[in-house]
Amino acid sequence: MAKRAFISFDYDHDLEIKEALVGQAKLPDSPFSIVDVSIKEAIDTNWKEYARKKIKSCDVVVVLCGKHTNGAKGVTAEISIAQEENVPYFLLKGHKNESVRPVGARNSDKMYDWTWDNLKALFAGRR
Repeated sequence: MAKRAFISFDYDHDLEIKEALVGQAKLPDSPFSIVDVSIKEAIDTNWKEYARKKIKSCDVVVVLCGKHTNGAKGVTAEISIAQEENVPYFLLKGHKNESVRPVGARNSDKMYDWTWDNLKALFAGRR
């Protein structure tokens, strides 16, 4: 059964890598499906509660790490929510050599290369 995934990403800079992950979720042998809650509005209390409900309904949060992820306040908030709600998450390199760690990620959080084999392993809980 496919795992339900929430994608956390920098909306202003990484929409294209998010769309690539959504495309992979549609493959016949994909181990995950996507819960898409992309919001353009500024982050406020209502947005965070909406995101919290979506994150709690998922099996895992995929944090797409791009060139500017360390400045993405939405990503920081979503990681915090995942941690508070004990929803597992993992960091996925959106750009091979230019991915930065998001604020709020634990020092022990590994950033994984984005490969099909890694995705399958990560969704199987091997992290």
